Amino acid sequence: MTDRPIPFLDLKAQQARIAADLRPRLDAVLASCQFILGPEVRELEEKLAAFCGARHCVAVSSGTDALEIALMAENIGPGDAVFLPAFTYTATAEVPLVLGATPVFVDVDPRTFEIDPEHLRKRIADVRRAGKLRPRAVIGVDLFGQPADWPAISAIAAAEGLFTLDDCAQSFGAALHGVRLGTAAQATATSFFPSKPLGGYGDGGALFTDDAERAALFRSLRTHGEGTTRYEVLRTGMNGRLDSLQAAVLLSKLTIFEDELAARARVADAYDAGLGNAVLTPARVPDSASAWAIYSVLLPDSAARERVQATLKAAGVPSAIYYPRPLHLQPAYAKAHDGSHLPVAENLAGRILALPIHPYLAEADIARICTALRGAV
Repeated sequence: MTDRPIPFLDLKAQQARIAADLRPRLDAVLASCQFILGPEVRELEEKLAAFCGARHCVAVSSGTDALEIALMAENIGPGDAVFLPAFTYTATAEVPLVLGATPVFVDVDPRTFEIDPEHLRKRIADVRRAGKLRPRAVIGVDLFGQPADWPAISAIAAAEGLFTLDDCAQSFGAALHGVRLGTAAQATATSFFPSKPLGGYGDGGALFTDDAERAALFRSLRTHGEGTTRYEVLRTGMNGRLDSLQAAVLLSKLTIFEDELAARARVADAYDAGLGNAVLTPARVPDSASAWAIYSVLLPDSAARERVQATLKAAGVPSAIYYPRPLHLQPAYAKAHDGSHLPVAENLAGRILALPIHPYLAEADIARICTALRGAV
């Protein structure tokens, strides 16, 4: 073992691996000068759809834009309630607000960190009883690489007449009951931010659906609401197009994606074995395969986390906190939140700590991380 710093994410190793395949793809874009929605984008859409089993894929400029386009397509706006987990990244909640709708925060499972279906049911009932908002949609987040409980979420949504949107930003490549995420909800949004399991060299995202009409609407909305020609404007849309260079990068990364997913799973299993009972390791969603975007452990409390994180840093081991404050306690959402106490999300925010996980993490580094963490606690 050495005391050299361990990278939290090693994109340089990945780039070296794909360099021979990547360069010709980038050169082809430069030669064609079709820098936005070029042929690489269409090829990427076809391959992504085939990968996850969706009938349609629409590539867009970011995961956040994917969420926004999906809700715009449903005409969600003022007076509408959009239910989503309180323990996730801000993009999930900011999109409803941007459209004039109200995010309604739902607590999460204390071990899987995914949205709690029973609390979702209660929150919907609370909103209906209050009579101020119309329940319109539920956004389930596949947090940290693992799938949400989509059978339960979909059943609740169907009974309540709600649109289902899967925020799969961290979990493209994950599977539930033997089926890859991409078709579990009426629409699925993912992100290609560089740190994601399948990430570009800049922003990017995609929408998946089995509904041809929705797919056509997504394509219109991503390009300023255009119709059959560029200057036929059918609706108010946005500039949500994907750059061809990003598509070329993602096409290259797709050639090794299956192998990288397997490598991430091996790292997660090695952590489980190496950490033992020193900390609470991630619970597995039953009958699922995680994309392992993030591997987060739970410590007894915030004081223990602060102490452990400082000890790890001194040992050259990076860590991160996802997320230090649940969304319903963020200043940006104070006016939208109804004041409900969400104890699980609040508790997790004070205890959670993420360790390095990526396909190029050496066995020696995993052992060093586990030794350092066991010593720190």
